Amino acid sequence: MKYSAFILAMAALPAAANTEINGMVEAKCVIQTDTSGVYGNPTADKLSTASSDGGVIPVVRYDVAIADYYLAKISHPTEFSSSPALSDTVTWTGETSVSQTSDAGMSAYDTNKVVYGSTTEFDLTIAGSTWFKTTSTASYGFGKAFPGGNYTAIVVAECIAK
Repeated sequence: MKYSAFILAMAALPAAANTEINGMVEAKCVIQTDTSGVYGNPTADKLSTASSDGGVIPVVRYDVAIADYYLAKISHPTEFSSSPALSDTVTWTGETSVSQTSDAGMSAYDTNKVVYGSTTEFDLTIAGSTWFKTTSTASYGFGKAFPGGNYTAIVVAECIAK
């Protein structure tokens, strides 16, 4: 009798369960550094990635598996991530453009790019690989020499799902 009451009491209570559903999304857009940049120092007050100034232009490669789902968002530097102490203003300029593609149709990316501030966006409408080069120039003060030392700046490359 004791057990019967217990079984009846259990049957009267509602049962509930929470079941998880998990999923892993793998990016269909991959960014790789193809060429690391180097600043040349053509004049005492200027650092530049231009080859004519002794620099090396950084290049990033975007590999897109599915067309028309991603934006490439690339920003040229606007500050040093590390440098000697600077007592004056640094003026930054830069530009990002397509340097190579795996598909001829991707050449339209430069024509259709959107530029705001230090950022350039490209609508990745074709599956494949695109190489983007980003120039960077830093000018120091007015007629002031950059102090000796190591200077590092970062090109930020993102792949944004639309």
